[in-house]
Amino acid sequence: MAATEPTTVAPPAAHEGILRRQSLRESAARTYARSLPIVPVRARGLTIEGADGRRYLDCLSGAGTLALGHNHPVVLEAIRKVIDSGAPLHVLDLATPVKDAFTTELFATLPRELAEDARIQFCGPAGTDAVEAALKLVRTATGRTGLLAFTGAYHGMTAGALDASGGATDVRVTRLPYPHDYRCPFGIGGERGAELSARWTENVLDDPKSGVPDPAGMILEPVQGEGGVIPAPDTWLRRMRQITADRSIPLIADEVQTGVGRTGAFWAVEHSGVVPDVMVMSKAIGGSLPLAVIVYRSALDLWRPGAHAGTFRGNQLAMAAGAATLTFVRENRLAERAATLGARMLGRLQGLAATHPCVGDVRGRGLMLGVELVAPDADGPHDGAPPPAPALAAAVQRACLDRGLIVELGGRHGAVVRLLPPLTLTDEQASAVLDRFADALTAAQRTRHQPLTSDTGPSR
Repeated sequence: MAATEPTTVAPPAAHEGILRRQSLRESAARTYARSLPIVPVRARGLTIEGADGRRYLDCLSGAGTLALGHNHPVVLEAIRKVIDSGAPLHVLDLATPVKDAFTTELFATLPRELAEDARIQFCGPAGTDAVEAALKLVRTATGRTGLLAFTGAYHGMTAGALDASGGATDVRVTRLPYPHDYRCPFGIGGERGAELSARWTENVLDDPKSGVPDPAGMILEPVQGEGGVIPAPDTWLRRMRQITADRSIPLIADEVQTGVGRTGAFWAVEHSGVVPDVMVMSKAIGGSLPLAVIVYRSALDLWRPGAHAGTFRGNQLAMAAGAATLTFVRENRLAERAATLGARMLGRLQGLAATHPCVGDVRGRGLMLGVELVAPDADGPHDGAPPPAPALAAAVQRACLDRGLIVELGGRHGAVVRLLPPLTLTDEQASAVLDRFADALTAAQRTRHQPLTSDTGPSR
């Protein structure tokens, strides 16, 4: 399919009615539905078909959940097998053959040092539930209440997870600078900026007058996703591992979005060789269905029975779909494929900067890519770089949707266009995605630079 080939559109009444009823019935907290006014009715691989008959290339992938894309045959077969077997679908936390198979496959993918001495806790169905479990675990194990987290972080929407995310004000959470080449908090970037970030962390922990509560743990994302697709430098991650190990502070790696091959390694911490004390996992491990776990060193397993429980911890369909997904990614070396194809896509996106000054930075790892859009002619620096352009990013997202491409926005100011295609993406599909994105970028820029004829024109 050509990059801008028109799609077939069915009569709009049905899907418009569904969208209208959603806006009337659902809460003001709706997010994706606001920027993506589509009604999916069928999907396969990269492609979604809406109720209006239009087809879209989905580079949101359920916020990174769909490692194999929509309705992959191995996932559907795994789900059917459980249903056809007559096995119970709700078992609380009882042992089942399906659960045993999932756990065995998951442990086979872990860094060896952790897998050899690991325990697993099945949590509620979402990643934020696993984050809550991880925080409770390290606080129980250490007897401390403080927490070290990073600027720009996102760990979920429940109270404890929000406290650890960027912008929170919980006094128990100490916010540390996350290294960022493009918008370095120290105005330097590169290795020097990452070194200063590490020194800041050491100083805060070792200064008896810093006012920092004794930390029960440090939580970080190897690549900040919602924060704007910011990969942590490998040397910095190793430094964080050393800093925490030297001070007996458990290190928690939030791999909810980065895991299962997304960044070009099965787990993003593997790029740096870091073995954390706790790994938080969700999204792709359920093969498109709700599943969340934490895996951690056995020395931390000091919970009493029932200390962390929940009704929906034994989702048999999710475990079957997850085991099938983990196996398929591992056996077909999709992490390596993500590294190769992602580097190629990153290079082509970086090439757009030569003809589009609004492309401030292109970054990412594997098939976790981000394009930060800026206002290059605006007055005054912003964190050492041109000011972010969230209105342009929103216009690009709309233009992408008009061209049959679904993308997400992120970053501190919502100015980063994010691409999270499935790991099964073909070379031809990657070209189509990039063609549509480049066309949308050009169109959004052209629209924004047209003379305004009314008060309702695009914002600056």
